[in-house]
Amino acid sequence: MKTLFWLATLSAITSLAISIGASDTSAQEKIKLSYSSVDATNSIYFVALERGFYKKYGLDAELIFIPSTPTSVSSLIAGDIKVANASGNAIASAAVGGVSLVTVACYINTLPYELVVQESIRSAEDLKGKSIGISRVGSASDMAAHVLIKGLGLEPIKEVPILQVGGASERAAAFRTGRIVGFPSPPGIIKLAKGMPHKVLISTADFQKRFEFPFICANTTRSFLTGNRDAVKKIVMALTEAAYFFKTRKEETKKIIAKFGKQDNEAYLESAYNAMAKLYERVPLVTRAGMEEQIKDAVARKPGASLKVEEIVDEGIVRELEKSGFIDKLYMQ
Repeated sequence: MKTLFWLATLSAITSLAISIGASDTSAQEKIKLSYSSVDATNSIYFVALERGFYKKYGLDAELIFIPSTPTSVSSLIAGDIKVANASGNAIASAAVGGVSLVTVACYINTLPYELVVQESIRSAEDLKGKSIGISRVGSASDMAAHVLIKGLGLEPIKEVPILQVGGASERAAAFRTGRIVGFPSPPGIIKLAKGMPHKVLISTADFQKRFEFPFICANTTRSFLTGNRDAVKKIVMALTEAAYFFKTRKEETKKIIAKFGKQDNEAYLESAYNAMAKLYERVPLVTRAGMEEQIKDAVARKPGASLKVEEIVDEGIVRELEKSGFIDKLYMQ
């Protein structure tokens, strides 16, 4: 009888374990996210995947690489992607055009770019009349080109032409052949320019005051946020923990950057990590000053339009996580 009793108990425990396991699996909410580059700037998206942070907070996340910001925005609008990385200028432009998008968190609130030029370019004066290459109009590299050229005291397009030449390989080819004399680049990329004589003419790090710009941000549609706030909150939690991991686990993070970027150049990994570790926000609130500037630019391109920060920024989830102690607990581990 005792044997039968224990067998029955064991069977019940096993069934319960299977039931719990099945329940845990079914509880994982499927969701599609997108990121826009494989360099260190976007790394929290794939750090969260590699370290299991999406799963930790109940999400079965599918991460999709969409290098074009306009395409990311279009995917959000179409509902193919539920949360996408995009910068403030893209969100403001879409909103002015009548699309109801909202930024819920920003993990980098400045534009970490440098202007890489050919060695023959020794000063701003040498840059006049010569072309700078970007990936696409409206992209972060486009915004960086304008900011860096203005930082040199020059007028973008009028004094320094800006050409859309494509991705990193296309820009490298255009640079090598002389079609362009320079290109804006995230920190560390210059370390990969083997056999290409170059120099950094100016960097946003050289600016006396930080250039406020909502750069690496989690965005969704207003309707998805309203109907699926809990899912969006879980994504913000996963990305916030990924930012913590990035800032505190250097060697492990560099391996993840190397994996997704398919690049094991140690000089690049070290430089990119050190630059981004300083920039990732502990509390990922959107820079209001930066978003206001993007709204100003977007409205200027559409006469009669109006837009307020509150219409495209919802900081409720981040404030909630901050108030609950969630963020402080991460950094107390």
